[in-house]
Amino acid sequence: MLSDSEVIGRIRKGDKQEFERLFRSSYASLVRYARTLVRDHDEAEEIVQDLFFRLWQDRQNLRIESSLNGYLYRSVHNRALHSIEHQKVVSRHADEIQAAAEVTSEPVTDAIYYNELQSRVARVLERLPERCRMIFRLNRFEGLKYNEIADKLAVSLKTVEADMGKALKEFRKALAE
Repeated sequence: MLSDSEVIGRIRKGDKQEFERLFRSSYASLVRYARTLVRDHDEAEEIVQDLFFRLWQDRQNLRIESSLNGYLYRSVHNRALHSIEHQKVVSRHADEIQAAAEVTSEPVTDAIYYNELQSRVARVLERLPERCRMIFRLNRFEGLKYNEIADKLAVSLKTVEADMGKALKEFRKALAE
């Protein structure tokens, strides 16, 4: 039976058999321990496998001052706590995304009312005289002011005001129904 420092020394030098012996002798108990912390067998296995993977990857820099067993259990403990914190963050973000989706999503009835309103607006626009329709669109859809519309269409400001009055009257009648 080798001492912890001899096992660490062999692993540090790339002894695959010694590493595999360590893995096989401690894997099951480390997974059981991790499972008591994270409450999920697959996550526990992932934590332990990742520990051994990183242990082998960084074997040249391996410096263990305490017992090898203590080091492995402490590493599993820290990784499990990190995993739990990560799951909390993921859960919190999922909750925030869900809440945002609920706030921004329109209920079906709102969408139906909106579509109905759009079709009513389109029908009213079709009934308006051409100049009146154009003035309304320039003002309400393109955001032009009355004097800008008058300049653009080469009509008087009073004409724009009168046509907008007619258009709004037609919309009030149609939407009151």
